[in-house]
Amino acid sequence: MSNSKVFWSILMAAAAGAAIGMLFAPEDGDNTRKKIKKSANDWASEALDALEKGKGKVQDAADSLIKKGNSLKGDAVAMADDTLNDAKSTVNKMK
Repeated sequence: MSNSKVFWSILMAAAAGAAIGMLFAPEDGDNTRKKIKKSANDWASEALDALEKGKGKVQDAADSLIKKGNSLKGDAVAMADDTLNDAKSTVNKMK
């Protein structure tokens, strides 16, 4: 199972547990609804924070891949130039 599925499963289970706990608590409906709303807002805020961190990690990984790809491209071009120059040199020697 992927990390995101595990994260969302834990998040949803915790939210459901908190909501069920509040519904069965011996308080009046107004207080219970306020607690559920506050809890839901807190969970949503934490989920957004986790997504922002994940977005940053993905962006960092993409930047790293682009940098590595550009480096490999430069290496390949240099090798192709060297091979071409060697081939030209060999052809000139044969003339």
